[in-house]
Amino acid sequence: MPYSLKNKLVVAISSRALFNLERENFIYENEGLPAYTEHQISHEDELLKPGTAYSLVQALLDLNHIEKEAQVEVIILSRNSPSTGLRVFNSIEKKELNIKRAAFTGGEKISQYLDALKVDLFLSKNKEDVQDAIDAGFAAALLYDAPENFHPDENQIRIAFDGDAVIFSEESEAIYKEKGLDAFAANEKMLADDPLSKGPFAKFLLTLSKIKKEEPKRIRIALVTSRNSPAHKRAILTLRKWGVDVDEAFFLGGVGKTEILKSFNAHIFFDDQEIHLDPAAGEIPSGKVPYPSDSKLSVKE
Repeated sequence: MPYSLKNKLVVAISSRALFNLERENFIYENEGLPAYTEHQISHEDELLKPGTAYSLVQALLDLNHIEKEAQVEVIILSRNSPSTGLRVFNSIEKKELNIKRAAFTGGEKISQYLDALKVDLFLSKNKEDVQDAIDAGFAAALLYDAPENFHPDENQIRIAFDGDAVIFSEESEAIYKEKGLDAFAANEKMLADDPLSKGPFAKFLLTLSKIKKEEPKRIRIALVTSRNSPAHKRAILTLRKWGVDVDEAFFLGGVGKTEILKSFNAHIFFDDQEIHLDPAAGEIPSGKVPYPSDSKLSVKE
């Protein structure tokens, strides 16, 4: 029977998200595809340095050593050609990462392959690819550069999520943006017992939560949100309704998130707002979750 990706946590990741390919990207953008191709082929036996999502991928793959059947599948999904992508697989082999599958689209859009590959999460440093994935209904994040002095936890995967417009829908954040904080707080208090709609990262969180229930000590999840009382109640009850137990929750009400995230030592932090991501990205790996193109919030910032 064919190998099935169903009932697994499938993470698709671009080459530049897994490894540091900033020099190579500079060559591509400034000297063109022929120069980039020549550089990749001539350096294909040189080991690439880790990129922003490397520690996260390594930690997720380590879960597969616990059970006989793999729970996590990491797939390289890249605009590279098969020839230029060979360097990536050479580095994967040298790093002994258990990544067996890849799709090199030779410059074509990659969003059309996300459904076929049963992707739960897509990570990239290409803005267009991430936006296409979000618009197609997939959890996706545009990664910041890797922080210089990040030291990941070696025993746990630690993932931090913002709430509104990330794991929850943007409906409440839209009220805040349009009518202000008082209207937002009143709305959340009135609807405290009504679950929030699912946001772009809800499915990924639910899948991650299922694995966590089997190995609770290996995964730690934090909600780090600008909500505070009374808006905290709706968030907690929504997660309870979904059957998701987060380990830690921080309702910060406008207090900066960076120090909390640094203390939590997240392998990655997902948020929709640059005001939180810009400072956090200097301390821990971070990814921006864009709004769908048709969102009322898509022109903000």
